[in-house]
Amino acid sequence: MTEPMLWWGLGLFGAAALVVLLEMFVPSGGILAALSTGLAIAGVVSFWRHSPAWGLTSLAALLTLGPLVTAFMLKIYPDTFIGRRMILGGDGPEDGPAPETDADDASALVGAEGVAATDLRPVGTIRIDGKRVEALAEVGMIEAGARVRVVSVEGTRIRVRAVG
Repeated sequence: MTEPMLWWGLGLFGAAALVVLLEMFVPSGGILAALSTGLAIAGVVSFWRHSPAWGLTSLAALLTLGPLVTAFMLKIYPDTFIGRRMILGGDGPEDGPAPETDADDASALVGAEGVAATDLRPVGTIRIDGKRVEALAEVGMIEAGARVRVVSVEGTRIRVRAVG
C-alpha cells in the first residue's frame, strides 16, 4: 500500500506546482494559491503515509520552497501581463513620489495656484511654480490637469481645492 502513496504524493506536489504557475496568469484573488497550498499539504500527508523519511523531507521542502516561491511571485507579479493591468502604475517620468515638503515651505504656499500633475484621489501630486508637491484634495477627487488652489496647510499636509 505504501508504493501508491509515493505516487500520490508526487502527483499532488506536481499538481500544486502547476496551480502555482497558473496563479501567475489567472487573477483568482488567492483562490488558486489556497488550492495549491491544500494540494501540497495533501502531498506531504501522502508522502508521510509512504514513509516518515519521505514525509519529513517533503515537509521540509514545502516549508522552505513555499515562502521562496511566494516571495518570487510577489516580485515578478507586477511585470506580468495580468499584473500590469491590475496594479495602478504611471505612464512617464512624472510619476513617482513627490519630493518631501518641509513645514516652512508648505505654509508659504497658502493661496498659491497650480495644476494637478496626477489625479488627487484624494491624495496626489500638484505642480506649483515648477515644483512638484504632494497635496490632499479638500473635497472629492480632482483630475490631473485641473487648476487647483492651496487652501490650507497643516504641518506638511497641503490641502487644495479645484479652481473654476
